[in-house]
Amino acid sequence: MPRHSRFILLLACTLPTLWPLTGAAADSTVLAVGAGVQRMPAWAGARSSREDPVPYIDLELPGVGSFSTLNGLELEFLHGPALRGGLYGAYQWGRERTELGTLGGKVPTLSPRLNLGGYLEWQIGKALDVGANLSHDTEGAGAYLNLYADTDLPALGPVEQAATLRWAMMNGPAMRRFFGIGPASATALGVTPWHPSGGSEMASLEYDLFVPTSRHTGVALALVYGRLLGGAGNSPLVQQFGTANQWSESLAFIWHP
Repeated sequence: MPRHSRFILLLACTLPTLWPLTGAAADSTVLAVGAGVQRMPAWAGARSSREDPVPYIDLELPGVGSFSTLNGLELEFLHGPALRGGLYGAYQWGRERTELGTLGGKVPTLSPRLNLGGYLEWQIGKALDVGANLSHDTEGAGAYLNLYADTDLPALGPVEQAATLRWAMMNGPAMRRFFGIGPASATALGVTPWHPSGGSEMASLEYDLFVPTSRHTGVALALVYGRLLGGAGNSPLVQQFGTANQWSESLAFIWHP
């Protein structure tokens, strides 16, 4: 799929939902739109990076659900005072030959996919949420479990900040799709074939910053450090041609009503 066409789809691991971090009540409608740029690994496990212009969308409708370019689509069916849950959907990046660099033609390209499943989120307090989403590739290539904890940090005057801790897991087919190496690829790369089983894929920490520039506009910054684990971190793709340390940065200009 051409890169410019992917921007209108759900984006995984892109710009953060920064508006508002602390200012809106749980029963308030939230709308924020904008545009920015993101620097991220060229492919899962890569040492090199790519930079893409990306859209920013964050829409939250209390009791209905939300759509954002960070968290995908959530349709709320469980409406507890602290516990919420429902249907979850997200777009998942693949990898193109141009993004593989010297590995192009030696390892398979991966088409982008749509994942569908469910989510649960528990609001522990005004400043802390914990949750999980479990989804499966709609084309049958694997299952994914993500656990997370979001917290608001003390504001620095008008500047708002937050942090998120995530732990991502994959089943065997998903792990082998991204980090496995078949016999043909192993021969081309001069490495041993790699057939990892399911388990932990990445632990990451994200820091978000929102700087208002007017009553209705602001600049959002996100810094994410991730560490590949288990079969992902031990893959020869990562050990010999990439790195287990994965960095992403994004900057966006945002408008809100």
